[in-house]
Amino acid sequence: MLASGMLLVALLTCLSVMVLMSVWQQRKLWGKLPPGPTPLPFIGNYLQLNTEQMYNSLKKLSERYGSVFTVHLGPRRVVVLWGYDAVKEALMDQAEEFSGRGEQATFDWLFKGYGVAFSDGERAKQLRRFSITTLRDFGMGKRGIEERIQEEAGFLVETLRGTCGEQRPGVLREEKGTLTHNSSVILDIHFHPASPKYLNTWTNCCPSFPFFSPHLQLYDMFYSVMKHLPGPQQQAFKELHGLEDFITKKVEQNQRTLDPNSPRDFIDSFLIRMQKEKKNPNTEFCMKNLVLTTLNLFFAGTETVSTTLRYGFLLFMKHPDVWAKVQEEIDLVIGKNRQPKFEDRAKMPYTEAVIHEIQRFTDMIPMGVARRVTKDTKFRDFFIPKGTEVFPVLGSVLRDTKFFSNPQDFNPQHFLDEKGQFKKNDAFVPFSIGKRYCFGEGLARMELFVFFTTILQNFCLKSPQSPEDIDVSPKHVGFATIPRTYTMSFLPR
Repeated sequence: MLASGMLLVALLTCLSVMVLMSVWQQRKLWGKLPPGPTPLPFIGNYLQLNTEQMYNSLKKLSERYGSVFTVHLGPRRVVVLWGYDAVKEALMDQAEEFSGRGEQATFDWLFKGYGVAFSDGERAKQLRRFSITTLRDFGMGKRGIEERIQEEAGFLVETLRGTCGEQRPGVLREEKGTLTHNSSVILDIHFHPASPKYLNTWTNCCPSFPFFSPHLQLYDMFYSVMKHLPGPQQQAFKELHGLEDFITKKVEQNQRTLDPNSPRDFIDSFLIRMQKEKKNPNTEFCMKNLVLTTLNLFFAGTETVSTTLRYGFLLFMKHPDVWAKVQEEIDLVIGKNRQPKFEDRAKMPYTEAVIHEIQRFTDMIPMGVARRVTKDTKFRDFFIPKGTEVFPVLGSVLRDTKFFSNPQDFNPQHFLDEKGQFKKNDAFVPFSIGKRYCFGEGLARMELFVFFTTILQNFCLKSPQSPEDIDVSPKHVGFATIPRTYTMSFLPR
């Protein structure tokens, strides 16, 4: 009894010391860090945040503390950058200092610092350089990849014609072709969207976006405890493992049939590089980086584009005058028989403005992907210690009133000048900016243009609801934004 009592006292003493040390360390930095709400030990500012509406919670804090402030997500100390000026100054003007990768506990559980998206330092630089070069070699931004996208868009049109105008739930979930054109470059997979192989593959990939749910936002805050507890995070881990297994099997298949003189896809190119560097003990071209970099690219090239498409068609049904004008421009520039090409966009300013506005309004990753300062950094009048996480809130840039007159409204005029010509906007940053911007931007823009114009060239859209009853407000899911569930019909023109 005495021994157990002494053990309890010792544990309480250790916990008390840890709490006091944490408070002391925070106080030491309070005078140098950007301002923010006072955190409580361990839970940080959890009581002041709504994990279901994280963006809105941070917006309220920005109104009180300014465009650069500090918030504690559980024990994690994060500096938040709000608005165009702060984000641009950090990610562009001080790009090197803000080029580190912050924590994403749900994904870090699997990636553990491997792969192009969640790695840091020299590993990140080498994998990023290799990925950009390899995708360029396979035709990203060139005619080769465009032909593949056009072919998949044709498959999608064929599938939608087969619906005979019936209402489809979760439009572009079962029917979408966005998985295949990305896979043909990354994985050398090519199959019809209606095939069982496609549906099985997409079923494995589709659940991934709920990783950003409010429950898993709690996991990101308190992962040191929650990783041991039952809950939805355990299901997310299983789904991540399923995706990893899918990629691993494809890598093994490529290994058995590899021709070093004729790479078929990204995996082949990586395997060839691995062979060249097999005698280098410090190489970053290993099996772990191959599997997880491929998974990064596969996920980023499927869910993001398809979610933007789904949100875009919901916005079209809310604003039928907009898609009618897009169809007019399609008929004028492309006609009804020739398949749209990416180069057509130069003559289609209204369509280009609409697609930009869809991306701005949907604001898929409003928080951006967490960064980390790579060294002690002076930013404005503040001191940010090396290793501190940073949230460059892209949603605050896409809604900056200095650049968008009515940021809460869907309005293509945000990207049109007085003469109706397309107008670039520096605050259009859905792919982020700086050293770690999304290098798939060119591919994504091509995909969105070809798919939107091909579908609107062939179909009119119909909703069971009248436009005034359609709710286009975003459904926030933790750090990500997705459209509300809806049904619609595609009626052949």
